[in-house]
Amino acid sequence: MRIQVRRTGGFAGIERSAEVDTSGRPDDHEWRALAEKALAAGGGTPPAGVPDGFSYEITVDGRTVYAADPRLTEEQRRLVSRVLREGA
Repeated sequence: MRIQVRRTGGFAGIERSAEVDTSGRPDDHEWRALAEKALAAGGGTPPAGVPDGFSYEITVDGRTVYAADPRLTEEQRRLVSRVLREGA
């Protein structure tokens, strides 16, 4: 499973993106469960955010959803944080 996250906005307006390929990882099942929940809660179009908040584009195996602060679900927040931390 290939998971890509793109974060835009924020106070400084700096874009950040990262990608993780979970294939062959021992924790692949954890990533899959988290990604499925994050996708289910996402929207098909970018939502209106808040001033200086972050907007997110989450793509999992070619399927893209959008989310924005402060309305991220717990699963979306965990997935975004994990991909941005561990991704290249």
